[in-house]
Amino acid sequence: MIVLFDFDGVIADTESQYTVFWNEMGKKHLGAENFGLTIKGQTFKQITKYFAENLSVLFDVIEPQLNEFEVNMSYDYVPGALEFIKELKAAGIRTAIVTSSHNVKMANAYRAHPELPGLVDAILTSNDFTKSKPDPECFLKGMEVLGGTPEETIVFEDSLHGINAGRAAGAKVIGLTTTNKSEVLTPLCDMVIDDFVGFSLKDIESL
Repeated sequence: MIVLFDFDGVIADTESQYTVFWNEMGKKHLGAENFGLTIKGQTFKQITKYFAENLSVLFDVIEPQLNEFEVNMSYDYVPGALEFIKELKAAGIRTAIVTSSHNVKMANAYRAHPELPGLVDAILTSNDFTKSKPDPECFLKGMEVLGGTPEETIVFEDSLHGINAGRAAGAKVIGLTTTNKSEVLTPLCDMVIDDFVGFSLKDIESL
């Protein structure tokens, strides 16, 4: 078994913060409502397509605000996530974080949680792959780095893009309701959980 974790909304309880930020940017600069949900799980590079008619707004106005936002945002763990990752490590289960975030943003997370890089075997960011979720490239690369196959891989995700990427990679997918409701995730996932409280290795051994 190998386990691949998305970061935002799976390990770190950040998705609600991003939703507020991108909802505000979408409304202000695109006249779009609920823009934060539209771009869930997408890299900054992917988001450029929504600003094709005015890229300067994205790069000159929004990106500096986003960088500042990510420095100051809270990186609190999703309840139970740290304990679950520690359990997997103690059991010798190979793990990796596979995130659409870039290295600069993740450096902010490491400052908040310096223990995090040592708890997993690998961390892959948007700097490590060319295609973004829902393309399965990132998870397939995670499997390659850990030396695992799709059949033995379990992916933890919260966004629809990420869940679809995990499924396309051939992995079992466990969805967290930190971004989408259970009724949305259930048809797409092998299991749905609210968080990791009371969740253990035993819960995934039967998948």
